[in-house]
Amino acid sequence: MKKRIMALLMAGVMVCSMAACGQKAGNEGDSKDGAPKKADSISVTTTFAGEDGNAKNYKDACKAFTEKTGIAIKDSSATSDKTFKSRVATDFETGSEPDVLFFFTGADASSFIEQDKVVPLDEIREKYPDYAGNMDDGKLPGNLVNDKNYVVPVNGYWEGLFCNKAVLDKAGVAVPGADYTWDQFLQDCEKIKKAGYTPIAASLGEIPHYWWEYSIFNNTTLATHTQIPASVTEGNGPAWVQGMEDIKALYEAGYFPKNTVSAKDSETFAMFTEDKAAFLIDGSWKVGGIIAACQSDPEDAATLDQKKLDKFTVTYVPAKADSDRKATDLIGGISSGYYITRKAWDDDAKREAAVEFVKFMTTDEMVGKFAQHSATALKEAPKVENVASLQTIAIEMTSKTTSFTDAAQDVFNGDCRVSTFDGMANIVTGKVSAKDAVAEGLKAYAEQQK
Repeated sequence: MKKRIMALLMAGVMVCSMAACGQKAGNEGDSKDGAPKKADSISVTTTFAGEDGNAKNYKDACKAFTEKTGIAIKDSSATSDKTFKSRVATDFETGSEPDVLFFFTGADASSFIEQDKVVPLDEIREKYPDYAGNMDDGKLPGNLVNDKNYVVPVNGYWEGLFCNKAVLDKAGVAVPGADYTWDQFLQDCEKIKKAGYTPIAASLGEIPHYWWEYSIFNNTTLATHTQIPASVTEGNGPAWVQGMEDIKALYEAGYFPKNTVSAKDSETFAMFTEDKAAFLIDGSWKVGGIIAACQSDPEDAATLDQKKLDKFTVTYVPAKADSDRKATDLIGGISSGYYITRKAWDDDAKREAAVEFVKFMTTDEMVGKFAQHSATALKEAPKVENVASLQTIAIEMTSKTTSFTDAAQDVFNGDCRVSTFDGMANIVTGKVSAKDAVAEGLKAYAEQQK
């Protein structure tokens, strides 16, 4: 009897030992079927903190994600500034980087991309083919290291042509469409001028930035626009000179306000909102300014005059017939988005959780909440609730944009811009030739690079 009991006990020990060995043979935390178990938490760092307008949206989204998946978010988000950027860089250097990072796409990301510390989309899609499948790959932001995409973006900016429909109607001019050309624009400006209105609201003496950018863009190419020429005769040099000449031609034709070289930007903007000017080139941030101008109290959305706001729309900037760009190719871009770090990707459990988190945070619905009317890379226009009519129009317009190109002026900054930015009044009035002004700026730029 004792022998039988001992045999049974030994058999039990052997079974338990074999089970234990079997468990050790797999990954710790594996599920019963051998597949890796998703992590119950991941670390995430973003810029959605402090006074950021999306801080609350982010907190709400993380809470909803945890409730849906059971995956907790260890959040270390902070307000975007130099300290934040330095902290992120240090985290990567010390191996303390998060599993998911919401960060910038420019030079700030170059160091950890060069070190293969984040995972490119094509590698992620090998295992998760539908990853970022709702995004238009042509609008995904690139980087300064290689030709791969690493970021799943949320929002960015764009620069477009705002229109006062009341002025256009009185001048017998139709609202420009997606195929609007420079020649059509010039014809429309002439009609508007003859009808007694100012065609273009712009302060060339204070804020010539947007006309500087698009006039050059109409003479360069999508691929080369941000390349700073070595001289007025090399590379984009002739295109820059022609761009300044095009602005001068608009000035000489009387299409800007009579006091455009001395007026403040606030004055010319008021001309636009008060039905005295037809067109205004500005950025996505101007949507809010126009809405505020249609409120009796700029700080109180409840005082909005909807009838007044309905006079305004935004569309594409006209393109020259022989230009490389189409009207639907806009200056703009998406400067930040979600990265999955190599550290998380190489951990089977963290990988699943990180991918699930980014997919959750970049659905059409979620991007709509965060982006509102700013630029997105979505294939379809996001449905956004509780927004003003002009915001809805902007969302639809950007959804049909064919490409975003970075602003050349963001590269060409500092003292080198003085001769054409501060000196725009001298160019259009003929006190300084466009060629000489551009040459002076390029010379200053070359000095800055030494």
